[in-house]
Amino acid sequence: MSERVNVEKKSPAEAGGNEPGAKVLEAKAGAALPALGPKEMLRWAWTQLTSMRTALFLLLLLAVAAVPGSLFPQRPANPAVVTQYIKDNPDYGKLLDSLQLYDVYSSAWFSAIYLLLFISLIGCVVPRAIAHYKAMRSQPPRTPKRLSRLPEYGTLVIPASAGIPASDAIHGAAGVLRKRGYRVEVRDDDGARPSLGAERGFLKEVGNLVFHTSLIGVLVSVAIGGLFGYSGQRILVEGDTFVNTLVGYDQFNPGTNFQSSQLQPYSIQLDKFDITFDRESQGKFGQPIDFAAAVTTRENPDAPARQETLKVNDPVTLGGTSIYLTGNGYAPVVTIRDGEGNIAMQGPVVAKLQGDNYYSSVVIKVPDAKPDQLGFAGFFLPTAFVTDEGVSFSGDPELFNPQLTLNSYFGDLGLDDGAPQNVFELDVEDLTPLNARNLDAGGITLAPGTSYTLPDGKGSISFDGVKRYIGVDIHHNPGQLYALIFALLAVAGLILSLYVNRRRAWVRTGTHEDGRTMVEYGLLARGEDHRLAAEAATLRKLFSTEWRLPGDAAAETSSVTTPAGPSGPEKDQ
Repeated sequence: MSERVNVEKKSPAEAGGNEPGAKVLEAKAGAALPALGPKEMLRWAWTQLTSMRTALFLLLLLAVAAVPGSLFPQRPANPAVVTQYIKDNPDYGKLLDSLQLYDVYSSAWFSAIYLLLFISLIGCVVPRAIAHYKAMRSQPPRTPKRLSRLPEYGTLVIPASAGIPASDAIHGAAGVLRKRGYRVEVRDDDGARPSLGAERGFLKEVGNLVFHTSLIGVLVSVAIGGLFGYSGQRILVEGDTFVNTLVGYDQFNPGTNFQSSQLQPYSIQLDKFDITFDRESQGKFGQPIDFAAAVTTRENPDAPARQETLKVNDPVTLGGTSIYLTGNGYAPVVTIRDGEGNIAMQGPVVAKLQGDNYYSSVVIKVPDAKPDQLGFAGFFLPTAFVTDEGVSFSGDPELFNPQLTLNSYFGDLGLDDGAPQNVFELDVEDLTPLNARNLDAGGITLAPGTSYTLPDGKGSISFDGVKRYIGVDIHHNPGQLYALIFALLAVAGLILSLYVNRRRAWVRTGTHEDGRTMVEYGLLARGEDHRLAAEAATLRKLFSTEWRLPGDAAAETSSVTTPAGPSGPEKDQ
């Protein structure tokens, strides 16, 4: 501001070329800012990146960048849903895909923010840790000349009859402060006016450093989980066994650096699945209220079998992976014979839930049937009812009147060309219908224990019974435990940084002409500390007790609180 005022007043020539002020202004007018080279630019960029403000901004930006992951379907979680979303939204679906909004957490822009935040936190923590280590090893600041300028100040008078000289008084004060957790340095204890400096509250900065270091640990743990973890899904019908191999998964999502050797060969068998339905309340009658899957597990092929119960929000842990119960339904057991009388397919068929009371769709593909491949599509009803209009529906989720209703087709199922298909969908475009409600043969309606002969000698289908199935999610995250530990450390560090205060205290003693020992003390907090006045009152009481001062003597001069001005105590140190 002074430079601008000087320039506005007069030019150097007008001010007199021989005057010193004019020469300074002339030099300033001709000064040019030095050009920044590559090293200086890198240093400036590093300074900006490693500032706490940048770290906080990147942390906020990372939270904002994660929002699209909850707005749009993610390819790692369900590729089929992403494909369908793009088909349903052709105008902007491909644009979102080009922006990697279906792969948010592995996208280039999310990874860049993540990496920059990681570097920024390291750049913030390491210099601060070094500086704090040096501060912890250094001596407390020197005693200010005028303690009365400190925010908390007080004096005490020790009578001459007490026989406590200034040197003994300063050591007594040092002992009191050490018991309070201060780091104390006594100065000039053999001089006329000995003093001491004391400091405490280093755990505040330690907590701050632990908090930020733990954030780095959380980031590293999450990265480890993304690199070396995996997740998958599997449907288990009662009696089926899942072995933890790649071919055992219905859907598998590996981490970036996943190796198949990481899979531990444990196994889990579904023995029985029970559902408890509400049979009392009117508003929620028939709603499921409890699920329990009795399973048999083995840590490895040679390990003994263990009986466990898998429930919702109560996973089974095997080989470092967590197995969660996520879905359930019915699986009708069917036997299909082809036109030559051979069994082309036999076993349970998973019915996909579609509506209330476990109304489920059923798709059966029989590529091994001869002479033509067979396909079936329809629905399964646990408790079948028929309306006056002839529409079937499920009246209850329990198996009181199970019914399997199907349409049949023959032709090429399209499985021989190797193109992947959805097991819950049947493409009938290239198939010829055999049975349907709009055909003379009508549809197929089966109860347990019944069978149906297909038209034109194409074979037969029988409904043998019903089993239950469950859907399980399998997650292996090697960084999960470490992320929890670092998160707890971060909370502990944050609590330390919030509730521990950094304080400094100074005491100076001297001997009056009449033999009394005069004591003055002052306290200063780093930052705001609303408990500093209480600390000053506590120290005054402890000093009085240490020197056995009577109440009236101790209260002779009360503690005084004075605000520190622009040239406060820090300038006197």
